[in-house]
Amino acid sequence: MDGIETQAVKRGTRWLARAGLRPTRQRVSLAALLVGDGKDRHVTAESLHAAASESGEPVSLATVYNTLRAFCEAGLIHEISVDGSRSYFDTRLDDHPHFFWEEEGRLVDAPVEDLEIARLPQLPEGAELARVDVVIRLRRS
Repeated sequence: MDGIETQAVKRGTRWLARAGLRPTRQRVSLAALLVGDGKDRHVTAESLHAAASESGEPVSLATVYNTLRAFCEAGLIHEISVDGSRSYFDTRLDDHPHFFWEEEGRLVDAPVEDLEIARLPQLPEGAELARVDVVIRLRRS
């Protein structure tokens, strides 16, 4: 294992520890792929599974899905549903909008300073706002 991989594993392990998650081999491997370089990213379960396979980490797609769910429940990532059949997982936790490039199936951060939400509808009684996801769908002109 070279120095870059070692740093990625260390960063991934610290990330898991902050959330109180047990650092299993597969969790550490997937965490290293998600946050090992310190950059924010948007992944699908399928793209993370492919990256794990490319890195030589044997992990099933079901395990990737389960691990991503555990990361969401621990507050490490957010799930962003683009349509009923596809979810992206975002390592950036602050509130921010996204651009979704329909032809490419690619989700990227949009400039938060350009977004202005004047007001939201009144919430139903007994409900509290968890968060607002803004996904702006784009296609090439």
